[in-house]
Amino acid sequence: MEDDPRTAAEFARRFESEAACGAYLTSMRWPDGFVCPRCQGRGAWRTARRLFHCRACGRETSVTAGTVFEGTRKPLRLWFQVLWWLVGQKQGASALGLNRVLGIGSYTTAWTWLQKIRRAMVRPGRERLTGRVEVDESFVGGVEEGGGRRHIGKKALVAIAAEVRGRHGIGRIRMRRVADSSAESLGGFVRWAVAEGSTVVTDGLPSYDRLKATGYRHALRVVLGSGKEASALLPGVHRVAALLKRWLLGTHQGAVSREHLDYYLDEFTFRFNQRSSRDRGQLFRRLIEQAVVVEPAPYRSLVRGVSPRRGRRPKRLGVT
Repeated sequence: MEDDPRTAAEFARRFESEAACGAYLTSMRWPDGFVCPRCQGRGAWRTARRLFHCRACGRETSVTAGTVFEGTRKPLRLWFQVLWWLVGQKQGASALGLNRVLGIGSYTTAWTWLQKIRRAMVRPGRERLTGRVEVDESFVGGVEEGGGRRHIGKKALVAIAAEVRGRHGIGRIRMRRVADSSAESLGGFVRWAVAEGSTVVTDGLPSYDRLKATGYRHALRVVLGSGKEASALLPGVHRVAALLKRWLLGTHQGAVSREHLDYYLDEFTFRFNQRSSRDRGQLFRRLIEQAVVVEPAPYRSLVRGVSPRRGRRPKRLGVT
């Protein structure tokens, strides 16, 4: 878009008021004009409270309703400042850093906002990976004695898919936490992440043996007896796994709860896939576009299963 801000000064001028932010959000949510979420009617007028009053069914709708911003008591302008700052952080951001820079109000508020925004970093219905795609798994969590290489224990098992570009390049990636290394779990991840007809490159784990029967070309890279390390046979996914762990250690000090790991994976995926972009305004717009189509996440849903008692810290996954 022509009005995408490119610098901090342009951003400040473009979104100098709450009305300007509201108008921009409206254009992102309804680019072809207002559509009532109840009856799909298109005619509406604005009320004194800046709500859209549907001419057909009479429902009043806020531009933030049904989006990441639903229920917020803070100005949209502050949300926009947070999003602009966030897309400018090449290595991501922690709640502590966000609150220190922008003064959101408290660590809890900053943490909640980041959790909501991370849910908008993955576009619903996004395209699956294509071409030649490496797939493997990696643990997030400390090393435990016994149990073998794929024993999960207190750790989290993360499946990783990476498009192969040229000889050593990496295209887009997909990541998701899986329950175990069974054929059901890993096969489900491949179907979610990779388009049928693509060539899926894996190690010799039997869990991948069914891929050909489900519409994929399967290329095996067996480590045992090859004389090579797994990182040499599947260099793309191993490089991504190393970068992920370094990012979790550097930005988040390895303190990520198991319950929220998927959303940190979404943020890492967003940043990795946009790593070549030099247009901060484009990233900002893309994040806004996704924020208006993602279901709202109330605070209670964010902490469910993480902080059962007030004052108790959630369990964390150490990263090694």
